[in-house]
Amino acid sequence: MSLLTVWMSSLTDQSRVYVPADSAARSVGADGVARSVEELGLPLKRPGSRGLYWLEPLLEVDSEQGRIGFGPLRPEEVHGVVDETGRPNLEHPRCLGPIERFEPLSCQQRLTFARTGIIEPTCIDQYLATAGFTGLRRALELGPQDIVDEIKLSGLRGRGGAAFPTGIKWQTVLDAPGDRKFVVCNADEGDSGTFADRMLMEGDPYCLIEGMIIAGLATCAEQGYIYLRAEYPQAYRTMQAAVSTARAHGFLGGDICGSGRRFDLELRKAAGAYICGEETAMLESLEGKRGVVRFRPPLPALKGLFGEPTVVNNVISLATVPVIMERGGEFYREFGSGDSRGTLTLQLAGNVQRGGLFEVPFGLTLREAIEGLGGGTASSRPLRAVQAGGPLGAFIPESGLDTPLDYESLKSIGAMLGHGGLVVFDDTADMGALARFAMEFCAIESCGKCTPCRIGAVRGTEVIDRIRAGEDPDANRQLLRDLCDTMVEGSLCALGGMAPYPVLSVLDHFPEDL
Repeated sequence: MSLLTVWMSSLTDQSRVYVPADSAARSVGADGVARSVEELGLPLKRPGSRGLYWLEPLLEVDSEQGRIGFGPLRPEEVHGVVDETGRPNLEHPRCLGPIERFEPLSCQQRLTFARTGIIEPTCIDQYLATAGFTGLRRALELGPQDIVDEIKLSGLRGRGGAAFPTGIKWQTVLDAPGDRKFVVCNADEGDSGTFADRMLMEGDPYCLIEGMIIAGLATCAEQGYIYLRAEYPQAYRTMQAAVSTARAHGFLGGDICGSGRRFDLELRKAAGAYICGEETAMLESLEGKRGVVRFRPPLPALKGLFGEPTVVNNVISLATVPVIMERGGEFYREFGSGDSRGTLTLQLAGNVQRGGLFEVPFGLTLREAIEGLGGGTASSRPLRAVQAGGPLGAFIPESGLDTPLDYESLKSIGAMLGHGGLVVFDDTADMGALARFAMEFCAIESCGKCTPCRIGAVRGTEVIDRIRAGEDPDANRQLLRDLCDTMVEGSLCALGGMAPYPVLSVLDHFPEDL
């Protein structure tokens, strides 16, 4: 039985209308559609988005067949899709039919995002009605080591970039000596083409809160922090309301669910710098300092926030923990392939017909993702490249589209999966300009601590300009490669160490543009 079926069975009235309050949906007119629904006098609910962003504003109406979807809608079209009694017009050209059977949604395996688009984000009763906090209640019956073992069994890896096994990280923090321990959620989502963190926090905030509480129980940490991107004001307000409500209902504080165990949360606005998405710079910022990368070792798991052992995971990693604890690590690891277990929250953006979030098991190929899920380029022109993993990710040419979307396969072709974002470019893209942007981005966003990043990115931008101006291109291309090698090998963190990847991929696959 799906969560939607459970939620529908709890309704006492009929003909509710649902319009997403997600900030992306609102940016294309969802609030105007909602006002048109209110003018009809129908009960209106504002859940998060299902991630079908090419269909926003999306409107759904209760019916005997389940929720009927319509989209994308303009406010003036609302009166034509639903009447004053709440009856949906199944003949309307915008009608998508029962939304749960709509192919771009039904083909997914929603585990982490099972509730988004279904429940109202801050209504704790709806969260509880859809198995919310079931994983936490199971965790409260277990000891810390038992919880860690369940996460290890699941095969969950970090969804923020490095893909480090979550269970191993938690084990390190659990075993580390320390007077205090912390759980920090890195919600400073800044990679191009990524929006999964924002969508989760705006659509299902209690899921993240539950995952953080479980992480605290697993590692004997009693305090957590969410370092939330300053450019996400709606996500901040939603999380703030959810944290307060969870505390008022006994899920946070000094006596979690009457168990006598403690865990509490604070929200902190990020500093507005890309470098603060790097975990050690984030910890510096949380401590009230300038966001500068730390030397490692020691690792944050041993000496992190305020010098104490600290779990640092991103939003999707922590929000996946509740379903693992609810249904078991063995259940979760049944999805995926190789060492990439579970589901991938794939985000399609750029020149693509169907941009949005798709949660699918690891192993889908790039081609299946872009052409199957995404419908190909929005321009209908041939695809030239796709950038995976944000602004530091390599540009993958059309010849690499049959590569499976898992950590090892992408690494084998010099690419990375990162946060799961894919940005698509057609054959009109200037790959030389994109390579220059990668270097310039690094130069602007560098914290300045290490020379290869601070100086190398500036010199790299200058060398690219000389190549594009036709100044001794062969010699400057070799100089650019040497400079990239120095940055990769000598930089303190991934910003300087990975900014050369898109440049090198352009040199390798699109030399005519550079």
